[in-house]
Amino acid sequence: MPLEEIRSRIAKAEDHAGRAPGSVQLIAVSKVQPDARVEAVLQEGHRCFGENKVQEAAGKWPGFAEQFDGIDLHLIGPLQTNKTRQAMELFDSIHSVDRPKLANTLARLAQELGKCPELFIQVNTGEEEQKAGVMPSDADAFIADCRQLDLPLKGVMCIPPVEEEASLHFALLAKIAERNGLKGLSMGMSGDFEKAIALGATHVRVGSAIFGARTY
Repeated sequence: MPLEEIRSRIAKAEDHAGRAPGSVQLIAVSKVQPDARVEAVLQEGHRCFGENKVQEAAGKWPGFAEQFDGIDLHLIGPLQTNKTRQAMELFDSIHSVDRPKLANTLARLAQELGKCPELFIQVNTGEEEQKAGVMPSDADAFIADCRQLDLPLKGVMCIPPVEEEASLHFALLAKIAERNGLKGLSMGMSGDFEKAIALGATHVRVGSAIFGARTY
């Protein structure tokens, strides 16, 4: 699907929800996409991208950053503690802060590096055993702990269970954000981003609808 069509659908969803034009940021999820496809989207003027793995991003984005100005790179996959420094140097935002050990490492390195990406707390809204994220019942306490560490919290993120109605999870995430005074809502993907926008998403993560099927 052309990038322009995705942008048009986002604009319509913003309007339908009574949201300000441009209030939703499109993160083009470029994980495991061939460089040629990514470059084509960059050539169209898009600059906000999402990657799942630090190592893959490290092999791809420094080269693109030399060719294209203003790249805004988001880590949307799980972050291993031993890759935290590399992630902080590569990414402008990290959407997968989900445990005390990682939060403490981020805080320590932020002091050392004198900078920190914007951070989103990942909430496991479906309480799925195999999925990363803090449980909804623990989210408030974890957000408070991250603030105690002086981390730059932007918002919260979720990946709803595939077989459940996504809107229920988006609504739950929006409530968690609201009661904790967080403005950022990273939610919604290729199949459900319009629903997410209706419920307040500020960042939608769209991959296959822009780039086509992934090449693993």
